[in-house]
Amino acid sequence: MQIPASFDYVRASTVDDAISLLERHGPESRVVAGGHSLLPMMKLRLARPEWLIDINELFELDFVLRDANTLRVGAMTRHATLLESPEIARLFPIVADAERVIADPTVRNRGTIGGSLCQADPAEDLSTVCKVLRAEAVIRGPGGERVLSMHDFHKGPYETAVAHNELLVEVRFPIRPHSGSAYEKVERRVGDWAVVAAGAAVSLASDGTIDDVTIGLTAVGIEGTVTEAETLLRGHRPGEELFVAAGRLAALASDPVADQRGPVDYKRHLADELTRRVLRRAAARAGEAQEG
Repeated sequence: MQIPASFDYVRASTVDDAISLLERHGPESRVVAGGHSLLPMMKLRLARPEWLIDINELFELDFVLRDANTLRVGAMTRHATLLESPEIARLFPIVADAERVIADPTVRNRGTIGGSLCQADPAEDLSTVCKVLRAEAVIRGPGGERVLSMHDFHKGPYETAVAHNELLVEVRFPIRPHSGSAYEKVERRVGDWAVVAAGAAVSLASDGTIDDVTIGLTAVGIEGTVTEAETLLRGHRPGEELFVAAGRLAALASDPVADQRGPVDYKRHLADELTRRVLRRAAARAGEAQEG
């Protein structure tokens, strides 16, 4: 079956209008922006919304703004905008790393950061990136706004804390000094979902030791970050032996499943190797930021 079930369509003009429409039409309504995740699911009838609410005219949610020590990104910001932003590349190179390997230019020109996060696919790249950067999600509904950590925002595979009458409106990234970040992904073919991917953010103290670090893995069954490896790294000088030990802990923490993308042992090996690689690059970038 490649034809969606019947549905009604309406175009929202503002955020408040979109929220009003969601409340009016109830839990069987869905918002659509890029549509690259929702529409294929509708064609397969894995999703059968009765109403589609088009939010592509919500230009008020398309922005990248620095506010003191926070970078604010609107939920309707396209992947292409994130990839092309020099400020994002400077502050959070992990975002540019991930955006380069997300799908293809056609998808990046239409897909949005909000759509990616709300899809909550376990193999989705920006969810890992946002966890690594300790981003916060701003959700707006009839009762006003609330701000959630990524841990609280994502409830599980394909499930978020956004209620049926709410909208993700913004993602906030805390800016930390002397920091670097990186993302690397192994995929079966260009633009595919990850077999395994890893991301890391490293902050250095004035003496060159690791003051703070976060490590995230994509598509290997880890809900948050790799806390065991993070604890090992803090307080030590970046170095290959330390990264090797952290990679081993990341592999042990992962819980992949065998599927068409590879067996369990192969995915654990990738978790190990990719963790080492992103830690090397994130630490090097943090060193450059500290020198600059």
